[in-house]
This record gives sequence, C-alpha cells and structure tokens, in this order.
Amino acid sequence: MSARAAWRLASLGFKQVYRYRGGKADWLAYGLPVEGAEAGDPRAGDLARLDVPTCRLSDSIDQIQARLEGSGWDTCVVVNDEQVVLGLIRAEALDENSWRTAEEIMEPAPRTYRLSKSLDEVARYLDQQGTDSVLVTNPEGKLFGLLMRNDLEQARAELEKKRSSRQ
Repeated sequence: MSARAAWRLASLGFKQVYRYRGGKADWLAYGLPVEGAEAGDPRAGDLARLDVPTCRLSDSIDQIQARLEGSGWDTCVVVNDEQVVLGLIRAEALDENSWRTAEEIMEPAPRTYRLSKSLDEVARYLDQQGTDSVLVTNPEGKLFGLLMRNDLEQARAELEKKRSSRQ
C-alpha cells in the first residue's frame, strides 16, 4: 500500500514524497515514531536498559567478571564488532576456569525481541520461559538493550491504570 499512498500524495501535489520500502512492520521494528490510538503505549524498546555490559567471543572469564564487578549487572551480552548479538552470559555460567572464553560458556543465539513488540507479548514469553529478562535488538540483530521483568511489570501496571482512567 505504500506505493499507492506515495503515488496518491504525489498526484495531490506533494513534492517531497518518499516510499519506505521496508513497510510498516519494519518501521515499527526500528522503534520509529508512530501515530494512532496506541502511539503513546510503551513498547519493548522504550523500556530496554541500554547500559547492559557487552563482551566479545574471545574475552576471557576474568575479563567478563571484571566488567560485571561493580556494574550492578549479572549478565553480559556477547556481540561482534557490529554489535550483533551472538550470545548471552549469565553470572552463574562464570566459573573458576579463567582461561575459558565467552564463546565457550555463552548461551548461543538467545531469544531477542524487536523494539516495537508489545509489553504483553514480551510478558508472555518471560512467563513461559521463567526468565527475568529478554534482549531487545533492531531488525539486523544489533543490540539495543535488555528488558527486565520488573521494568515491564511496572510499565504494564501504569498503562493499565492509564487505560482505566480513560474509561
């Protein structure tokens, strides 16, 4: 429909008309601005914590432990030079074998969600998996942040309160 809309706008005299070939789903997945009834509702990208520590495949356990120490985090996201998510390391996976690398101990290909995913959808996943966080990435798989269950639950409660007050 974007091609039709672009042509229609041009036929109405608009001079600077651009067609976003990725489509609506792609636009939303990048967390770009939207309008409409749900425009103000928070999405996964709105709540993701951006300061989650990262490491490389070749980083040693000692390096990862040093990065986590004092950071307030118990998770390190394994990324490549382009920030594409390759794996996830939780503190409990770190052991005394400091010669091992992130590649050897990481959870490969962890589940990720796009910035545009609804809080309800992410909550269902967290409940099903019994986990407290999920990675948020853009459509190229580049790390955006980590969404924590407690942040999600707080936002859902606030959203429910907001919706109730509208009725």
